[in-house]
Amino acid sequence: MSRDDVVIEDLGHMRYEDAYARQREVHACVLAARDSSGPAAHILFVEHDPVITMSAKARRTGNLLADETHLRAHGVRVVETDRGGDITYHGPGQLVCYPIVDLQRLGIRLHAYLRLLEQCVIETLACWGVRGLRDASATGVWVPDPAGPPDDPHAKICAIGVRVSRWATLHGLALNVRTNLDHFGLIVPCGLHRPVTSLEREIGDRCPSMGEVRERLGEVLAEHLGDR
Repeated sequence: MSRDDVVIEDLGHMRYEDAYARQREVHACVLAARDSSGPAAHILFVEHDPVITMSAKARRTGNLLADETHLRAHGVRVVETDRGGDITYHGPGQLVCYPIVDLQRLGIRLHAYLRLLEQCVIETLACWGVRGLRDASATGVWVPDPAGPPDDPHAKICAIGVRVSRWATLHGLALNVRTNLDHFGLIVPCGLHRPVTSLEREIGDRCPSMGEVRERLGEVLAEHLGDR
C-alpha cells in the first residue's frame, strides 16, 4: 500500500458519540474492502466537546475524581467507551486521531501498531522541537521534565487507547496541543498519578495551530502506514 492509498478525513468539532458512529461506519467499509483493492487505512481527525471517556474497568477504579455537580460546573460530560485503557479527557484544543486500520491486510501485530502510533507522534512533535519519549511501562507519548534527566518520561502529552475488532482497529490517540489542562484534574488520567502537558505548555507562543499539527500528523501516519 502506498501513502496515497491512506484516506484522511477531518470531522471538525464533533460530539464523542457521533464520532464513534462514524468510526463504526468506516470500520465496516475497511472490512468490506479486505478482499478488494479498497483502502486498508482510513484516518479520522476530530476535536471533541469536553468529555471524559471511561472504559468498563475504569468504573471500578475510582479514577473519576469529580462528582456530577463538579462536572456540570465545568461543562464536562462522562461517556463509557469500549476502547482499551482506563479513563481520559477529550476537549477543544486536543487533536484526536482515530486510524481505522486493517491490521490483517497490512500484516501488523497489535504491539507493533501501538509502537507505530507512538513513533508517529514522536516524529510530529519533533517538527516543533519537542522531544517525545516512550515509557516501557505505559503506552503513550511523554516529554521529559526540563529540570530532570533528559531521558525520563515525565509528563504525558499524548494518550493512546485502541480496540481491535476482526483485526481492524478502532479508537486511537489524543494529542494535547492547546488543551485546557485543568480539566485533567477531574480524573486520574489513564489511571496514572503523573502529570499531563501540552504543546502549548512546552513551547508557549511557538505552539502551532491545530491545523498545522493535524496536517503534519496525517502526513507522518500516511507515510508509516503506506510503507506496509
